[in-house]
Amino acid sequence: MENYSLFFVGMVACLISFASATPGIATFYTKYVPSACFGNQDQGKMIAAAGDALWDNGTVCGKMFTVTCTGPRNPVPHPCTGKSVNVKIVDHCPRCPSTIDLSQEAFTIIANPVAGVISVDYKQI
Repeated sequence: MENYSLFFVGMVACLISFASATPGIATFYTKYVPSACFGNQDQGKMIAAAGDALWDNGTVCGKMFTVTCTGPRNPVPHPCTGKSVNVKIVDHCPRCPSTIDLSQEAFTIIANPVAGVISVDYKQI
């Protein structure tokens, strides 16, 4: 009985975690410095720029997000790798078609870069 209870609790936790993710669109960029949040300070490669929907006048600067590819947005079949990536918001991507503009290195972890644009789930961590 204890094993079933533990299994049930684990399943509920997974569902709650998955349910709290927000669907969006991701693209990638390659010039990381300067950034809207950190100026000329290099923040590494696991970074992203927030689209207008996520930007919120810069309050998202420095926040960490987990991003997971959920599918294609164009004819490139099966772009997702099945992995997730954690990124830090370091920049703003005004008028971008995406919710989150990932560094090319971060995008490549979760999807084939040939796709260029993908559907994602993201959540703040």
